[in-house]
Amino acid sequence: MVLVSVIVPVYGVERYIQEAVNSVLGQTLKDFELLIVDDESPDKSIEICKQFDDNRIRIISQKNRGLAGARNTGIRNAQGRYVAFLDGDDLWLPEKLSTHIEHLDSNQDVGISFSSSLIIDEDSKPTGESLNPKLKNIDFIDLLKSNPIGNGSAAVVRRETLDDIAYDAKRGASVVEINYFDETFRRAEDIELWLRILLKTSWQIEGIKPATTLYRVNNQGLSANFEQQLKSLQKVLDKASSYAPDKIARRSQLAKAYQYLYLARSAARLKDKNSSIKFLKKSITSYWKIVLEKPKTIAYCTLNYITS
Repeated sequence: MVLVSVIVPVYGVERYIQEAVNSVLGQTLKDFELLIVDDESPDKSIEICKQFDDNRIRIISQKNRGLAGARNTGIRNAQGRYVAFLDGDDLWLPEKLSTHIEHLDSNQDVGISFSSSLIIDEDSKPTGESLNPKLKNIDFIDLLKSNPIGNGSAAVVRRETLDDIAYDAKRGASVVEINYFDETFRRAEDIELWLRILLKTSWQIEGIKPATTLYRVNNQGLSANFEQQLKSLQKVLDKASSYAPDKIARRSQLAKAYQYLYLARSAARLKDKNSSIKFLKKSITSYWKIVLEKPKTIAYCTLNYITS
C-alpha cells in the first residue's frame, strides 16, 4: 500500500497539465501514486501525460462523467491511506503532501486537511492575492457561508473518511458503483461532499496556515453563469435538507446571503457594476447581519459601483 493517492481529473487542460504533473512529481514526500483520470479529454492533455516516465503514474480512461465522476473513478482505484485531489490547471508547492500528512498524523480526529492558497493567473504568475480562510473549529455553518477549503486542489483526505460517506449508486440498468462525490452535481460537488462529511460523521475539517496550493483563476472562470451558481447552491441545500432538515432550514437564508455576496464581489471584479449591486442588495435582504459580518466585502462592492 502506498501512503498517498493523488487524483488528477483531466479534461481540456493541455496548456497546464504538464506543469501540474511536475508539481506532483516534485513533492518532497515520495511515497505516492499519481492517478490521472482521463475524462474523455478532447485535446492533447493525455498525450502530454503519457510522455512522463515514472512508475508511480497510472492513467485511467473513461467516458466523460464530469469532475465528480472522474474523482470517484480515482478514489475507487486508489490504494493509498490518504487521498489528495489536484485539478489539472492548479499547482502544488513541493511541501504540500508532507505538510498535510504530518498534520493528519498528528490529529487523528481530523478527516480533511487543507491549506491556504496563493492565486496565480493563466501564465502561472502570482496575482498577489491569496485565500486565507478560517482554519480551525470549522462547522457546517462555515461551509454554508464560504467554503473554507476554497478550491478543488487544497484538500488531503483520509481514505477512511471517504469510506464513511460512500454509497451505492446505479450506473445504467444493472451496474452498481460505490460513489463518494455525487455525480448529479456539475457544480459545487466538493462543497456537497464536505458538508455531508460534517453533518453525517464525527470527522473534523481543519486547515494549516502555510499556503501549499497555487490556485489558478482566470476571467472565464470568474464570469461563469451567475444563475447556475445560485442553482447549484440551492441543490446543495436541498440535498442536505434531506438528512439534516432542522439544521439546514435555520441557515438557508444565511447561506443564500453569503452566496449573493460572493457573486456581488465576483461581478465587481469583472467591472459588472449592475450585477454586483443587484446581488449585494439581495444579500443584505436575505440576511441583514451580513453587513456586520462582512463589512470589507460590502464596502468593496459599493466602492466599485460608485467609482466605476
